Amino acid sequence: MTRVIVDAFGGDNAPLEVIKGCERAVRELGVAVTLTGNSDIIKKCAADNGISLSGIDLEHTDDVFDIHEEPKEIIRSGKNSSMAVGLQLLADGKGDAFVSAGSTGALVMGATFIVKRIKGIKRVAPSPVMPADNGSFILVDAGANTECRPEMLVQFAVMGVAYMEKVMGVKSPAVGLLNIGAEETKGRDLEIEAYQMLRDSGLNFIGNIEARDIPKGECNVVVTDGFTGNIVLKLYEGMGSFFAKKIRWLYSGAGKIGALFSIGKIRKFSKQMDYKEVGGSALLGVKKPVIKAHGSSDATAFFNAVRQAKRFAEGRVTEAIGDYVAGMSPASKE
Repeated sequence: MTRVIVDAFGGDNAPLEVIKGCERAVRELGVAVTLTGNSDIIKKCAADNGISLSGIDLEHTDDVFDIHEEPKEIIRSGKNSSMAVGLQLLADGKGDAFVSAGSTGALVMGATFIVKRIKGIKRVAPSPVMPADNGSFILVDAGANTECRPEMLVQFAVMGVAYMEKVMGVKSPAVGLLNIGAEETKGRDLEIEAYQMLRDSGLNFIGNIEARDIPKGECNVVVTDGFTGNIVLKLYEGMGSFFAKKIRWLYSGAGKIGALFSIGKIRKFSKQMDYKEVGGSALLGVKKPVIKAHGSSDATAFFNAVRQAKRFAEGRVTEAIGDYVAGMSPASKE
């Protein structure tokens, strides 16, 4: 049975929504869960809200890593926090995956130095799966590495391909390099050099992709540096909220009559654009599965994050990444 370790005190709605999501995951997904954090508070919260802790183990720790702290403190003053303890349990083999809605920077730092990177991988990259008109795509990197070298972008592509194959079931995922034009001479030195390396990588590289073409879903893996990727991620999230607001406005008042005939499509679109349906961002490049859930995650989002972690672990994505890297050319590993 897959065991998922969850930071019970990460995120805006902890611990109640975390507990609710994990209870549902145990019941519906057949996983075992370990919650890290103050066990007395967890037990009281569960009892007060009529939530069963059956199938859920508790790993007590008094500390919580504050989102305003410097990320590096996760391996210093924050080493006894619910996040750090959960990562250490994962590193020690006491679970198959880890989920937290806490600080992204601290989670990347902790995953890198506690769980460690896959051999040959230079950087850990938060990589959300995002909706498109034709299926979905994974964005690598979505914010951790603002300064990148061309070979790092190749590794991002490799990790994204492994995830889309093993977790999302996409055969031979198409890889696109985010750029300001389709021509191979476009972009900075970073994109120009990365283009050449991706072309020779053996991956299903379809060339440069402009930001306006991302929502079409023509490629399954969108590769870029963390600075650019985070802008894309935040814009995508903002447009999702914008569309949801406009849909409510369009079908308000007299428009409610039209909504009756379109309610199925409206719900389907809203669900497609809802981050809670995915669960979180995979931290690719770590030796074991780590999922970063959204800071404002509710019980549904935590349930889906645990489900995502389960698929991540059972799909043996980290092993696939290691195999890919081992077979790469020496230039791509430098």
